[in-house]
Amino acid sequence: MQLGLVGLGKMGGNMRERIRRAGHTVVGYAPDTPSADVHSLRDMVDALAAPRVVWLMVPAGAVTQSVIDELSALLSEGDVVVDGGNSRWTDDAKHAEELAARGIGFVDCGVSGGVWGLENGYALMYGGAAEHVAKVQPVFDALKPAADAGAVHAGKVGAGHFAKMVHNGIEYAMMQAFAEGWELLESADTVTDVREVFRSWQEGTVIRSWLLDLAVRALDDDEHLDQLRGYAADSGEGRWTVEAAIDHAVPLPTITASLFARFSSRQDDSPQMKMVAALRKQFGGHAVESPK
Repeated sequence: MQLGLVGLGKMGGNMRERIRRAGHTVVGYAPDTPSADVHSLRDMVDALAAPRVVWLMVPAGAVTQSVIDELSALLSEGDVVVDGGNSRWTDDAKHAEELAARGIGFVDCGVSGGVWGLENGYALMYGGAAEHVAKVQPVFDALKPAADAGAVHAGKVGAGHFAKMVHNGIEYAMMQAFAEGWELLESADTVTDVREVFRSWQEGTVIRSWLLDLAVRALDDDEHLDQLRGYAADSGEGRWTVEAAIDHAVPLPTITASLFARFSSRQDDSPQMKMVAALRKQFGGHAVESPK
């Protein structure tokens, strides 16, 4: 099938390549990007045969809204827009309603996989009407991991981003637990090789995981994380998870604490945040800061 892809950053660029490897045609657009296949949204739409599917991988909020506004005037009845960025789930119903007024379908899709998704596949959580999802299904199949698991039609519009939001909240808590354990081990004179302790946990333990593997990788690169400043940004989804928990009266003490721990990195250099920053760089290619 053909796909228009808006946004060719760390995620979008690799997704374009993975979809192409599956035999599909991808017309990629991003402003001021040499690797773009076309130079405007109009050129991208014109290059696609109807009914069109256009996938967005752009920053949440105003940028996503502006792209949807422009596309709504360019696309036709029967086309589908997929928001694969980290939009807040509460925005999805608004976008779906705006596009539906012009006969254009909308699917929201939470995407996880970071810079490793090109080779390993991307976990996909999508929401929307079955007929709209069906038009995108070949792309979902191309992006997902080879195993049977890794993709889910989570429910109606908004369900995909809601599921991804909760995923990221859990991610916050898991990274924080590894970071706290690492700092405690580093502070104890009794333990003489923290990196190898982490490595020993990769086999046979109940906490073995991809995040643990990435922690070992980070420690192999910088054994005591001396080259990192203990600063880790929060992308917004951790906050949205806590806010949703309040709205639904669901206690989330661990996830909430991990969000507040991120705020400690706004202060003096935090050893725990060095590990969180290292993990975010490993799985997502997120920027890190050097010690001041």
